[in-house]
Amino acid sequence: MSAAPPEGASPAAATAARYWPRRYTLVGLCFLGTFICYIDRVNISVASIAMAADLGWSETLKGFVLSSFFIGYIITQVPGGWLASRFGGKLVLGIAVLWWSVFTIITPPAALVSVTVLVVVRIAMGLGEGMAFPSMYSLYGRWVPAEEKSRTVALTFSGISLGTLTALTGTGWLVAAHGWPSVFYIFGVVGFFWVALWFWRVSNTPSAHPTISRAELELIERSAAPSQRPTSVPWKTIFSHMSVWALIINHFCTNWGFYVLLAWLPSYFKNALGVSLQTAGLLSAAPWLTMFAMTNVAAWIADTLLKRGTRVIVVRKAMQHIGLLGAALFLFLLRDVSSVGQATLYLCCALGLLSFCLSGFATNHLDIAPRYADVLLGITNTAGTVPGIVGVYITGWLVDQTGGYSAAFVLAAGIFVFGSVVWQLFATGDRIVE
Repeated sequence: MSAAPPEGASPAAATAARYWPRRYTLVGLCFLGTFICYIDRVNISVASIAMAADLGWSETLKGFVLSSFFIGYIITQVPGGWLASRFGGKLVLGIAVLWWSVFTIITPPAALVSVTVLVVVRIAMGLGEGMAFPSMYSLYGRWVPAEEKSRTVALTFSGISLGTLTALTGTGWLVAAHGWPSVFYIFGVVGFFWVALWFWRVSNTPSAHPTISRAELELIERSAAPSQRPTSVPWKTIFSHMSVWALIINHFCTNWGFYVLLAWLPSYFKNALGVSLQTAGLLSAAPWLTMFAMTNVAAWIADTLLKRGTRVIVVRKAMQHIGLLGAALFLFLLRDVSSVGQATLYLCCALGLLSFCLSGFATNHLDIAPRYADVLLGITNTAGTVPGIVGVYITGWLVDQTGGYSAAFVLAAGIFVFGSVVWQLFATGDRIVE
């Protein structure tokens, strides 16, 4: 039962008290879509330990299997943004979730046939997930008021850490109780329920929503991008700005450490620190829980600073520097850890600080090109996907060559520092294209 409005409240206030903003439903479902995206993507990071033991994989081969997903993921970033700008994010995202859920379910039989077939399935799954975030940004550019951008992006991307947390904790238990194939069957089915809810509750633009209030529509239209989709993308204008290249480079640098940790944390805890598979999953979950919490704390700080009049670029640079330099420090310190507890603490600090980047570079797409945020995100996330292929594979190779993870952590820290320097020199908070 909803709470009664205060005594003496006007009819308009009473209506507002009962009204649930329709943009909240959109953002909530995008959060759940991100959550599903990552439980389906990350479960193999834990399951691959058992798969490698059953199927006789080396660490290098396991790294190749883990990275193959990103081959498909990188292909559909820009096309996904263009399709979302042309046909609307609702349709593109709905089809994408349905697509990757199907390929999640057929992962076990593919693995039992051969590594080649498994790699093809993982690539196909990546093709679907590659369209997810450009589609969400397409909708956010039209639905989200300026003062809610940081919180919206942060809430959406906190689905990454919560999905990762769920996958890491749930996968170890499912593998131990029911075998590794069960992981893909159970997680894959969840996407079908989400698709049904998505097509029922979401509209491409605020003006097309059948139950949106006039007050909410006016609020959105004051600061969001125009609802009509662009007829063409100003590619030359976009690529001519150094701020776009700063975004591209920072997406690459941020994701290098992120994807390395996403793919290799369970193996690090099990192989380098000697814990059990289930314990490795639980320990790996702690840094992602920290990231989930700090993502939303950082966004609240960013939006509060903006509301108080702090310049956009000052906020975006501060958030990005805290994220990259703070994470770099703790990854560098991981070289000399002496206990499981110390390693867990440093990794919690690294990912907790890295979450500040979501209020830095990740939100900056909506600052500089809100009408073309879908295409711009597709461009930068193409670069941001390269570490998923190269970084994940190189990490496996470094582990085989050096017998440990120190070299991989130091490399990730150095890449973070490079990204911070580029961001300081070239990032902007001004709109570059109307």
